[in-house]
Amino acid sequence: MTLLKTALRGLAASAILAGTTIAGHAQDVTLKMHYFLPEQAIVPKMALKVWSDKVEADSDGRIKIQHFPSMQLGGTPPELAEQVVDGVADIIWTLPGYTPGRFPSTEVFELPFIATDPEATSQAFYEYAEKNMLDTELAGMHLLAAWVHGPGVIHSKEPITSIEDLNGVKLRAPTRVTNEYFGELGATPIGMPVPAVPEALSKGVIDATVLPWEVTTSLKISELVNNHTEFPDATLYVATMIFAMNEAKYESLPDDLKKVIDDNSGLAFSAFAGDVMAQGDEIGRKIAMDHGNNFVELTPEQIETWKAAGAPVEENWIAEMDGKGMDGAAMVQEARDLIAKYTK
Repeated sequence: MTLLKTALRGLAASAILAGTTIAGHAQDVTLKMHYFLPEQAIVPKMALKVWSDKVEADSDGRIKIQHFPSMQLGGTPPELAEQVVDGVADIIWTLPGYTPGRFPSTEVFELPFIATDPEATSQAFYEYAEKNMLDTELAGMHLLAAWVHGPGVIHSKEPITSIEDLNGVKLRAPTRVTNEYFGELGATPIGMPVPAVPEALSKGVIDATVLPWEVTTSLKISELVNNHTEFPDATLYVATMIFAMNEAKYESLPDDLKKVIDDNSGLAFSAFAGDVMAQGDEIGRKIAMDHGNNFVELTPEQIETWKAAGAPVEENWIAEMDGKGMDGAAMVQEARDLIAKYTK
């Protein structure tokens, strides 16, 4: 895993500075990769392009990957999961939370304050998905990687210094679980895919949004709001992400090309992508600092009140999973154990 991460980090550095170019060869197969953010955003540039360049290089050019950012193949972000199952796209990167109820298992990692750093939690999520989801929620997909972003931050027009400040605030949250959490805290949660956030903020449809610092760079959030509420040494929430290939397309590859895909995917790439998002957090936070924006850093005592307020959300989620015939408490314990396993 260390060798792959080292190679990927080297390619990521090149992508940041100047982009990477792989010499062309005759291709045996061309794969269409579809995702919702523009290609200059951090994950497409520093993770997805790095992965595709490495695959192309390791296959001696026999695999060619075409990128279709910003939903260029059509449809909306919530449709990405079905697009890869149906073969509209060969590879997709998406958030399971865009399709509430479609991937219930992933929600365990999105519960309030369950995650730690993104690299460790990403490895935990990948292991969990590989063990529990391949034949169920991920049927029709070949899982390439699974990861989470860095700690969620509240970005708001007015300062949020306490739970009471959320009362009546129209707040965009990314997933069903986070919407329930912020509703429990008194906000008016409004769900929408992340590309819609800038317009919603500028038009007053929402007053605040919760996002990791990483994605604020491409969305220019620091220009749209002036206040950022952080939870030092705690993770308010994360959203899960899946990177997957059409299963039939993967199975159609010759064994040597399957090996190229496999050697560049899995646990190591999941960890790498989580680390990329952590690096992106540093970039996004610095932009906000350079703008002179206001940072609200909650104290450990304040954070404890936010954790207590989130407890009913976890209890409700466990009961809901039990109602679906899944052992909610066991799912939470497994997620916590896996996160602890990978946390350094």
